[in-house]
Amino acid sequence: MVVAGLPIDGELRIVGRAAPLSRVETRELAKHLHPPTGTHPWPATVKSATVNGFGASRDPVDLTLVEPVVVEVSADAAWSGTAFRHLLRYVRVRPELYPEEVSPPPATA
Repeated sequence: MVVAGLPIDGELRIVGRAAPLSRVETRELAKHLHPPTGTHPWPATVKSATVNGFGASRDPVDLTLVEPVVVEVSADAAWSGTAFRHLLRYVRVRPELYPEEVSPPPATA
């Protein structure tokens, strides 16, 4: 599972997750994943609702923390201002960008 984050109010916050990746996408993304170099902004375990929205499971989700990397995603317009309501579609890694250079989309009504 790829968990998405965006800088909101100066913090990298969890805002959703991507749909399952293909094998090719997984291999490509894996080349860019490395252990965090310092303290990670996210905990190692989060509530299911944090990454699964309104899913039925209440079991906590263990995250494999990595150094934040920017990826391009495709998303519909369902953005609450703090989270995407639907799964994101992975497009590609954007190694030329840093997380703090990415802006959240405008809130939808």
